[in-house]
Parts: sequence; C-alpha cells; structure tokens
Amino acid sequence: MRLLHTSDWHLGRSFHRVGMLGPQAGFLDHLVTTVREHDVDAVLVSGDVYDRAVPPLAAVELFDDALHRLADLGVPTVMISGNHDSARRLGVGAGLMGRAGIHLRTEASACGTPVLLSDAHGDVAVYGLPYLEPALVRDEFGVEKAGHEKVLAAAMDRVRADLAGRDPGTRSVVLAHAFVTGGEPSDSERDITVGGVAAVPAGVFDGVDYVALGHLHGCQTITDRVRYSGSPLPYSFSEATHRKTMWLVDLAADGAVTAERVDCPVPRALARIRGTLDDLLADPALARHEEAWVEATLTDPVRPSDPMARLTERFPHTLGLVFDPARTADDPGLSYARRLAGRDDQQIAEDFVAHVRGAGPDADERTVLRDAFDAVRADDAAGEPAR
Repeated sequence: MRLLHTSDWHLGRSFHRVGMLGPQAGFLDHLVTTVREHDVDAVLVSGDVYDRAVPPLAAVELFDDALHRLADLGVPTVMISGNHDSARRLGVGAGLMGRAGIHLRTEASACGTPVLLSDAHGDVAVYGLPYLEPALVRDEFGVEKAGHEKVLAAAMDRVRADLAGRDPGTRSVVLAHAFVTGGEPSDSERDITVGGVAAVPAGVFDGVDYVALGHLHGCQTITDRVRYSGSPLPYSFSEATHRKTMWLVDLAADGAVTAERVDCPVPRALARIRGTLDDLLADPALARHEEAWVEATLTDPVRPSDPMARLTERFPHTLGLVFDPARTADDPGLSYARRLAGRDDQQIAEDFVAHVRGAGPDADERTVLRDAFDAVRADDAAGEPAR
C-alpha cells in the first residue's frame, strides 16, 4: 500500500507580513497531483491542518476544496487534529465525511478504533491519535499524573489491544501529533511542554509498522518506521535550511517500510544574512539572495540610519531586521528579546522571582509555577476563542 504522509499545513498562517494562502493553495494543488501521478492509495495528514482554532474563511474554503478533490479521486484521507486546531471544530461532520472517504480523527476516545483500508495483501489498520493535551485527556485514559508520555502510552495500549484482536497479517499505521525524542524543533512550533517535559520516547510507538508524525516543521527520520513529514511551507527563518517535502511510503505485504521524499513547491527561497549594513549592500556573494525572503542581522556597533529602506533597495523581499552588535551578556544595551532568547516561560518566571526577591524559587515554588503554566495551556486548549 502506498501512503502519502504530510502534516502541519497551518492553513491561514502568514510568514511575517506575507500572506501564505497563495502558496498554501499551490501546495494543495501539488498534493493532489502527487496523489494522482504516484498512484497513492491513502493520504495521511498528521495534524495542525489550520493555524488557529478559528481559522479565516479563506483557509476553510481552501481546506474544503482540497477535501473535495481528494474525495473525487477516490483516495481515502485520514486526518487528525493538532495542537493548533480546535478538535471540536475540525471534527464537525466527521461521520458524513467518512462516507466520502475523508476520515477525521479528533477525539481521544477513538484512538483504538482504526480506519480499515485494504489492498491485495489484506487489511491495513490506520489509527488516528489527535494531539492529546495531558490535562484534558488523563481521565479518558485513567492516568493519575498527566504527562505527554503517559497519555500517549495509554493511547498506544488501546491501539495494540485492538490490533491484537485482528487477523495476524493485519498491517498497522499510527498518526500522532507530538514531540518525539530525537526530533529537531524550529522557531515556528508552539511549545507543548507539560510538567517541564515536552518530548516522548519513540519506543512509545513500538508494535506498529509505520508512525506518521506531525508537530515539528522539519522533515525527519526518527527511526525507519517513525518519521516527521514536516510542514510543506516555511513558517520561520529558522527553517531556511529545510528541504520541504512529503513522505511517499510503501508498506509491503509483510509490513516492511520504504520511504522517499517528494519535494513541495518553493514559493520563494529563504535567506539569513549577517554583517554590517555597508557590507551587506556591497558583498557580491549575496547576489543570489536578492530575490529571496531575507532576514538581515546587522552587526554595526551603532544603529545605521534607515536600515530597512536601504536594505530593500538591494533585497526587496526583506522581512526581518535584527540588530546584533557585539556586546557582553550583562550589557544594559542588550535588547530584552536577546536576553530572553532560548528561554522558556518557566525559566523566565523563575528569573523574575530571583530578580524581585533576590533569590530564585525553591522546589515547591517551581512546581507551583509549572502547574500554573500547564493549567493556562490546558484552558487555552479546552476553550473556544471569543469572536
């Protein structure tokens, strides 16, 4: 069986101030063409279909059009909700869509109920594990202390229990939206840390033939059977070195997996350039970036006048401007953003306590802070934004 694994479409998202609906439509055209030209038997979409819980109408229309085109091809699609999606909204009409071959899996309670596909070699059971916010699903899985590893392990126990009751030759595929140990993040993913821990070991998914992961935006192979497709388009300059692709996965009769990457359309190259303003404007080696989306880091000791206007004369698609003069870490002139770079919410809060009180929080106070951050994120995941 040939599967096309993709994820993290983030329909409705912009790249800095550039709207991405056009490139997203181009990607979906490419996806449908790939399904047709490569004789794909099923499409797997591993979450973050939309960029936010209440997407703009244009993004919903784009999604609707893509589903109609896949249904017209008669190719089943299995799709889960990610941490950016509203599971309840994305899951509306799932029963009716399933009759057209579009299988939406957005409920934790359905983790052990597969979509059954078949080919000449028998059945393939496809299990959809939507993003599982630990605080919201721990009762469903009977987990006392919520954490990503525990709830995913409980969900996979249901998968393995269902699979054990099927014919011995049944092959198995799992879609999941999670941060798996060994994966390389970028700047454009939303933090899903719970209790100070975000990553789960790949061993949680033992016992199935292929795991189609979503959440991280870089295409990655965790093991031969556990892979991220990555996002089809870049959503931050940290992805400048990414090759945006989908996985074309062949699942053999015995469950063996072979996979190759299918490149996605590139709307415009990304470039990160660094140096003094005069050097960036004069360096002939940078000519190759003149039509790219550019993030420029200026190292001038004193901020030059009109830097963006001058940069866009040579690099008209400059979207980001960063000032990084050589300074020590305790220099009062160092920007607030630079001082916080690479620090998570928990670390920033602990630093604030130390600044105000003269001493950092003790173990009990760190636990209180962590629980507070976890509760806020759970409320965000459970609530519907007001409009």
